[in-house]
Amino acid sequence: MENPHAERQNILLQRIIKNADKCTETIIELNHCLEEIIRANSQVKTAADLVTKYRKNVQYNLEAMKGSEDAK
Repeated sequence: MENPHAERQNILLQRIIKNADKCTETIIELNHCLEEIIRANSQVKTAADLVTKYRKNVQYNLEAMKGSEDAK
């Protein structure tokens, strides 16, 4: 006759393993989605960097023009 306590533990361990496998699959899917988001955001980051540099250049040129007008 099999030990009922051992049988209950076996069932619980199987449930834990099944749930751990589901968690692993979900984390893998989440990582994949995050990689896609990071790839998509790289273009946005590049555009934002370009706009920031453009704004700084415009600000510099405006200040330079203002300075040259004040010198006159």
